[in-house]
Amino acid sequence: MLCHFQLLPNRKPKNASPRNTPTSVPLLLFKCSQLLIILLFQVYVLRFIFQYYSLPPLKPKTCEHGFVYVYELPPVFNKELLDQCRDLDPWHSRCDAISNDGLGPRAAGEISGVPENLSPSWYWTDMFSGEVIYHARILTHTCRTMEPGSATAFYIPFYAGVAVAKYLFTNYTAKERDWHSERLLSWVKDQPPWRRSNGSDHFIMLGRMTWDFRRSRDEDWGSRFIHMPMMKNILRLAVERDPWDALEIGVPYPTGFHPKSKLELDQWLNFVRTRNRTSLFTFVGGKRNVKGDFRTILQSHCYNESGSCRVVDCSGTRCYDGTSEILEAFLDSDFCLQPRGDAYTRRSTFDCMLAGSIPVFFWKRSIYHQYEWFLDDEPDKFSVFIDRKDVRNGTSIRKVLEEYSRDEVRKMREKIINFIPNFVYSLMPSDDDLGSGYKDAFEIAIDGVLRRMKEQNGMKINQMLN
Repeated sequence: MLCHFQLLPNRKPKNASPRNTPTSVPLLLFKCSQLLIILLFQVYVLRFIFQYYSLPPLKPKTCEHGFVYVYELPPVFNKELLDQCRDLDPWHSRCDAISNDGLGPRAAGEISGVPENLSPSWYWTDMFSGEVIYHARILTHTCRTMEPGSATAFYIPFYAGVAVAKYLFTNYTAKERDWHSERLLSWVKDQPPWRRSNGSDHFIMLGRMTWDFRRSRDEDWGSRFIHMPMMKNILRLAVERDPWDALEIGVPYPTGFHPKSKLELDQWLNFVRTRNRTSLFTFVGGKRNVKGDFRTILQSHCYNESGSCRVVDCSGTRCYDGTSEILEAFLDSDFCLQPRGDAYTRRSTFDCMLAGSIPVFFWKRSIYHQYEWFLDDEPDKFSVFIDRKDVRNGTSIRKVLEEYSRDEVRKMREKIINFIPNFVYSLMPSDDDLGSGYKDAFEIAIDGVLRRMKEQNGMKINQMLN
């Protein structure tokens, strides 16, 4: 060290004396003490900054939009709901539906019509299991942080759809339907990240359609979760969004295919691309005892066009837990009819496209302004729209579909096949995803949330500076 060198010189100068020595020992000791004090002070300041301001770690390339913090909620809002799976539905146990982190029972050995080596990647996945799937996936996400101070976005793993489902079909009070939601928000509002932002950097996944959470009056359907004051700033991922709500993002319904590798995904894409299809179109669904029911009209239409249309009758609970017959019908058909379901969208739309079949819609709200992050914003390039009023007035669906040339059908199918990686939920590790640039539905959703939150934070900073 410099101080040590000056205090212990190798050789005494010839004319050295107390009067002409350039630096005395006490002065050197004083200066070295000052330097040590300064260094210790800098170390203390740096420690203070890292401890109290939680500087984020260097971002890996995959986390260019920031990090997500996952709240550890009281178990009553997620885990305990799954523990009560036998009581979540008035008619059926939901234990199978929420098993395997939301993927449901394995279908291997039961599902037919798929390449044998891919059957282990098929599950009987429930259409409303998204909340469980997203929670399980985000816990191992590459961009998850354990430090709230370094987070760009905050995920609330509340199973809102699981919680409300028990109360939808029986005579429960409005207070009972809102119980979980009200207590969840009461818990969240006391968390420091919430108090800082009033929820503007928070998001949640809703595994049921948005309309199940938008009750306006006590006697109406569903809960009033979305209409609760604290929800006004929270971003929501939902399997069906309200097209007029800027805080909602439509995400795909889970299908039964969960590839474990890029190789499996590519094999499936080639399988549906080269499939020999023997039917022009298919209808999968059940009639309802409602006057003028459109599904009944479509089923009758299909039966009358038996040479061109294939029917899978799902009346009652026949298709409740999944059936290979549905997948085979989609694989064997160029087009699949997609009327609205309980809401405007259907899980069946994604089952249809997963099989490389081209969806035919009768309500524009079934696809327009719903899934732009995953399917782009030009549905006419991969689907067909026939107004339901025209069908009711006698328009032949067969004749409309026969007007599409083989080349047009091929181009639409290729567009759909290119979308398949975007709407499946894979079983790949988060940091690997589907490999070679592929991102599955979950990754696309979380990336989109982080990008949106980062841009939002940037705008706030600019407003403060200006």
